[in-house]
Amino acid sequence: VLDQFANLDNPRIHYETTGPEIWNDTQGRVTHFVSAMGTTGTITGTSQYLKEMNPQVCIVGAQPSEGSRIPGIRKWPEAYLPKIYEPRRVDEMILVSQADAEDMARRLAREEGLFAGISAAGACWAALQVSARVENATIVFIVCDRGDRYLSTGVFPA
Repeated sequence: VLDQFANLDNPRIHYETTGPEIWNDTQGRVTHFVSAMGTTGTITGTSQYLKEMNPQVCIVGAQPSEGSRIPGIRKWPEAYLPKIYEPRRVDEMILVSQADAEDMARRLAREEGLFAGISAAGACWAALQVSARVENATIVFIVCDRGDRYLSTGVFPA
């Protein structure tokens, strides 16, 4: 049983790979990191690395708004938080509606040629919310799922 919600290898691999890749690819200029909050492994491990490199990097978690069901993103009740999650590593939470995430998935496909799923689109939507209020920023988000998983759901009409 992998138990991705309690397995320390989940955030560790993001500390060892995702964080350094972001740091290197932005030449250390990343100012904001936005991640969907599923297992919390990506945001926990990546934020640890980025904060070690620059404590000023703002870490933003994307969670579904009330009543929204976005596969891959969860709003965890306190009693059920994954054991690997470290809340102190997240500076801000942005709530994403299902409608906004689904619309962003269609926009990513149509405008950017990225066939991403709605959890990735939710993170992108959150990153755009950050970009609307900051200047001279380098904002990174993770495309964490694929659009083909949603072909039968009606998110991508024919």
